[in-house]
Amino acid sequence: MTIEVPALRLGLAGFSDAQQKLAAEAAKAAATPRATWELASFADADAWWLDGRRTLFMPNKHLRVQPAVPSGRSVQIALSDVDRPVAFSLPLAPDFKPAVSFALEDHGASVQVLHQFAGFMQTMLAQFCLASSIADNQPTLGAGSWEVLRGGDLVAVVDIKLGAVVDPSVAPGDFDDVTWCVRDHGAVMIPVNWPRASVSQLMWQYAQRSQRDLLPPHYRSKPLFFRRPPRLAQRQLRDAHLLLMRELVAQPGMTFDALQQATGLADVPLARYLSALYVVGSITSNPRRASAAANLAAAVRDPAPSKQSLFESVLDTTPRHSELVPRPQLDLTAPLPLTRH
Repeated sequence: MTIEVPALRLGLAGFSDAQQKLAAEAAKAAATPRATWELASFADADAWWLDGRRTLFMPNKHLRVQPAVPSGRSVQIALSDVDRPVAFSLPLAPDFKPAVSFALEDHGASVQVLHQFAGFMQTMLAQFCLASSIADNQPTLGAGSWEVLRGGDLVAVVDIKLGAVVDPSVAPGDFDDVTWCVRDHGAVMIPVNWPRASVSQLMWQYAQRSQRDLLPPHYRSKPLFFRRPPRLAQRQLRDAHLLLMRELVAQPGMTFDALQQATGLADVPLARYLSALYVVGSITSNPRRASAAANLAAAVRDPAPSKQSLFESVLDTTPRHSELVPRPQLDLTAPLPLTRH
């Protein structure tokens, strides 16, 4: 089994075409067994490089980066909102002293900055590896609490209620020969120094970055249904996710093709957006899991527990009736509530 290596995304602002080419060469050279780098849109990037000469420090504690190409637009950033690594190319504007700066023309220095950034994101990289292993094993895992072992060493823990933790130092190769061991509920021990994430957060993060097709084949042909809003911060959802949830609430049982016609999304992006909603249990192809009332009726008819995929287990339990808020007639927003952070 080969665990996928994640691609980290580098966003650029203020650079000329020639400078962007140098950045692309550095990104390609910064690949390691833990992660690769690629240029991406500024908004979707994991890290930013800003041209120091074209970066102005504004009185309102914002940064304004002037474009280097005629068709470009300036970028304005509120320092208090920056939530990713940022580096500035030399030379810098007067009286501006950022934490990380480098000479873009120095290939080795540029690569070193990206290695430094990857180190900052080691927890996310380890969580990606765990999520990739879950995606490989989930058809046979079922619901429960799990310890992931490599030999006699603990690599990760996945618990329905407690969430997921993983050794931050692991690399993709460390998951090649792991064993998933089921434990009784509450019997797993969570290492206190390992960062914890909900399983929904873990799988959502993975779905946004993975190059795999995570959507089950039958989700392309069977009717689809909304189950519940993702248990995530609302800012993590894109407009397309909200649009798809709205369509499935308004018209339960729409197929992949019908959703494509209704939303105008192309095949590949539609599959990616649906995959993200699938791995956090927000959509289902089983009409009995589409609402609390339907689930109750199904449980009465078939009280015997069934072995479920991890994605559709009690990790993402069916919604209580109070969670499915009826939409007013003219309400065009997504089903609520969504967590606001």
